[in-house]
Amino acid sequence: MFIDYYSILEISPTASKEEIKSAYKRQAKKWHPDKNHGQDTTKKMQEINEAYLILNDDEARCRYDVEYTRFMNFQNAKKKSEEKKQEKTRSDQSQNQQSKQPEEEQKHEWAEEKSYKFDDEILKRWMENAKKQAAANIKDMIIEFRDSSIIGFGTFFSTAFLVIIKYVIFAIIMSIIFYFISRS
Repeated sequence: MFIDYYSILEISPTASKEEIKSAYKRQAKKWHPDKNHGQDTTKKMQEINEAYLILNDDEARCRYDVEYTRFMNFQNAKKKSEEKKQEKTRSDQSQNQQSKQPEEEQKHEWAEEKSYKFDDEILKRWMENAKKQAAANIKDMIIEFRDSSIIGFGTFFSTAFLVIIKYVIFAIIMSIIFYFISRS
């Protein structure tokens, strides 16, 4: 299945490398788990990473752009065929013709246009690898986020514990001082 990486990053196919990087950062911030509490953002973050991996690599992007143009042409032709089919159906219904094309023939006529086939097998493998790498990146990010939360809580509690100990020591010292002052 072909994926429109440009729409995932919300950029045009003519975007520069800087625009791609900026869009990647913008989308990563937008879909970061910190900004989307209660939502599973893993899939969206994986798509964003995958898009960036392909579009940021010059050779991969060049191959992707060729396939993207083919895919868009396919989509446009499919849309026109569907419109043509709907128009024919409406026309047939309004004329209430007896000599319609057999149903099997109609199915065959439109079946060719339903699925897109990759032309570039190398790009297809690169996209599959980018998907795997993006999944690994997200998994690492989740682990890092979890570990940093644990470290953050640990730091907070150890700091709070030290503050409490200092306060107790300070209170004891002050009590001793007040005791000796009051005895004199």
